[in-house]
Amino acid sequence: MTTACDLSKGKCKPCEGGVPPLTDDEAAKLLATLDGWQRAGNIISKTYKFKNYYETMAFVNATAWISHREDHHPDLAVGWGQCTVSYTTHAIGGLSENDFICAAKIDALHTL
Repeated sequence: MTTACDLSKGKCKPCEGGVPPLTDDEAAKLLATLDGWQRAGNIISKTYKFKNYYETMAFVNATAWISHREDHHPDLAVGWGQCTVSYTTHAIGGLSENDFICAAKIDALHTL
């Protein structure tokens, strides 16, 4: 069984399309390994809370660094004391394992 720890140690694979998105069952199994992430159609997302704007922006910058390293970039909605992170794989029009790998890495980042 895959765990969030397993996912956070994974590496995103380049995705140029041409592969099918995860099935609903596959996505549900991976989502179950993540804490607090929710699925809405082809998107998984989570809102992180912070004490102040500075901590929020530090999280955003660290998320950008992880995204650059993985070459898989989320949509971020930033506000005072919170940031919502949303993943989907646009190239395949759905969810891929990359979305869940990055979600697990962002969760690991948030616990530092």
